[in-house]
Amino acid sequence: MKLRNVVIVDGIRSPFSWGGRGMFEATRVDEVGVEVLKQLMARNPKVKPTMVEDVGIGNNMGDDDLTMLGVIPRMAGLPVETTCFHTNRQCGSSMDTMQRLATGIMVGMLDCGIALGIERLGRSLGRPAPAVPPTRVTGLNPKMMDKNDLQRNMAFDHDENFSVPIPDPILDSPPLQNMPQTAQNVVDMYGITREELDSFTVRSHKKLAKAYAAGIYKDEVISMQVEKPVFTESKLWDPEQKGEMVTFDQDECLRAECSMEGLAKLGPIKGLVSYCGNEVIITAGNSCPTNSGASAILLMSEEKALELGLNPIARIVGMGVGGVKGQLMGLGPIPATRKAVKHAGIEVGQIERIEFNEAFAAQVIPSLKELGLSEDITNVNGGSLGIGHPLGATGARLVLTVAREIQRSGKKYGLATQCIGSGQGIATIVEGM
Repeated sequence: MKLRNVVIVDGIRSPFSWGGRGMFEATRVDEVGVEVLKQLMARNPKVKPTMVEDVGIGNNMGDDDLTMLGVIPRMAGLPVETTCFHTNRQCGSSMDTMQRLATGIMVGMLDCGIALGIERLGRSLGRPAPAVPPTRVTGLNPKMMDKNDLQRNMAFDHDENFSVPIPDPILDSPPLQNMPQTAQNVVDMYGITREELDSFTVRSHKKLAKAYAAGIYKDEVISMQVEKPVFTESKLWDPEQKGEMVTFDQDECLRAECSMEGLAKLGPIKGLVSYCGNEVIITAGNSCPTNSGASAILLMSEEKALELGLNPIARIVGMGVGGVKGQLMGLGPIPATRKAVKHAGIEVGQIERIEFNEAFAAQVIPSLKELGLSEDITNVNGGSLGIGHPLGATGARLVLTVAREIQRSGKKYGLATQCIGSGQGIATIVEGM
């Protein structure tokens, strides 16, 4: 079987809102997804609704009661013949969804599909946020969790991936931890300093502010009319009060004034420890915010795109998913990128632009080092520390952003990659056209 080329025809996303306290609080998450799909189809009139054969919806936090029924594609005007599926690979959900659609196009199962990522952090589908349930970690058998051998052996050490050994105290720590704790583990493993983390964060915000000022995101971030939420004195959304309709067109978490002095005032995230006995340096400032939003990518076989007279942004040429120990979740992009590069048939050194999800500054810095990649070509227009990270929507955003940057800069190969909770990573290689 001859595999077909897969191209990114177009893609857009909503601005990303603060999760639980931002501009999307009075808007249902499915409505955000619908608006993104509507605007994506409207700006591609040559792609008729009947041509879209499948819509994959990536979502992490459980908003699948509508997506599984295909309600969002119907509300966006796509016909009943357009099928729909839901993917949950935590932070990598929409990139995974895009890769599944791309694979289907490669092998001839379909000609056209849309990868949609949606996420609401704060509450589900327009309902008030439920009480926080116990974590899955606490639900594991405590007696089994106490056994160091189990913790060490839940995954191989993957020593070949890392230039430094995993410290024994980290290996002996619980294998499933909250994400900030895994970032602290990475800091301890590589000896990263607070100054390095905060400096990286400042650069991310400054680059994003500069990109917005230059209009870099005008073709990527759509403008939406939303109800401005009304909050109570305790900063909770009041659904009984109707807010005015306003224009929302820029990521809400951008802090152009971000500085080393400001970040230095922030203390470490509560509850974190250093298993190696070092200072805890993971703060809210050098961690990504929690967000709500949606992103979408229109995929098609290159043959079909040329037949329709379209001008695609980029080709998808490499894909990979990799695993690491759960205690070092943030290093998942290392094996995932190596797999994607091998799949693309290129060398790491041929990558000229990178969109690396900045879940934590702590995991980007060592991952780039291990892969032999430079920060100079990474997140050149800012990253998730300022853009935000609406879990299920981020993966598609990363692919879209790097594809547009490859097109804009005239470079050849771009990488989109991110870490995934519990010890995974996912990566996609795109080629300029």
